[in-house]
Amino acid sequence: MEDRWLSVDEIGTYLGVKRDTIYKWISEKTMPAHRVGRLWKFKKDEVDSWIKTGGAADRNKKDSEE
Repeated sequence: MEDRWLSVDEIGTYLGVKRDTIYKWISEKTMPAHRVGRLWKFKKDEVDSWIKTGGAADRNKKDSEE
């Protein structure tokens, strides 16, 4: 099993979201990311756990639907 650090573009492709969404999640939703110089890097298992615990959930969506 390959355990390497993923870039913003790679994690965005993996999750099916745009890079702007990734940067927003880092700043607003405490997405697990690690700064390496000027770059953000991600461990897939950390991101998977974060999503499974609701980290990427849109908490305001329910309120706006009512």
